[in-house]
Amino acid sequence: MDIDVRGPRFGAAVTAVVLAVVLVTGSAWLLAWQTLAFALGAAGGVGRSPYGWLFRRAVRPRLGPPTEFEAPEPPRFAQAVGLVFAGVGLAGYGLGVEWLGLAATGAALAAAFLNAAFGYCLGCEMYLVVRRVTVRAE
Repeated sequence: MDIDVRGPRFGAAVTAVVLAVVLVTGSAWLLAWQTLAFALGAAGGVGRSPYGWLFRRAVRPRLGPPTEFEAPEPPRFAQAVGLVFAGVGLAGYGLGVEWLGLAATGAALAAAFLNAAFGYCLGCEMYLVVRRVTVRAE
């Protein structure tokens, strides 16, 4: 079942704000929260993430009906990619390797910002490339 494209974009906007705050404050706890949010989105799909729940409950009822839909698999893959970057960032902050925490968090922030501001989902595009490569390999 396809999903409303506005949901993942809303989640990306919230994610971008959270990650920007992490970069400014260096808060490993806040990055841990974002890592959990990515994990829930990767495991259950973007609708099962905290930001997907917030979109569904508080934002979508105030919007008109959706006009664009997308398959759920690319955003779910993007959540998994975000999980990897957030996990690496969390490890960097936790182990005292601040440059690693900053770099990984910054990369995740850049991807979230692209999706939120321009509707360009890097993780979704990676998903499509992986699909093309694996289909050709079969």
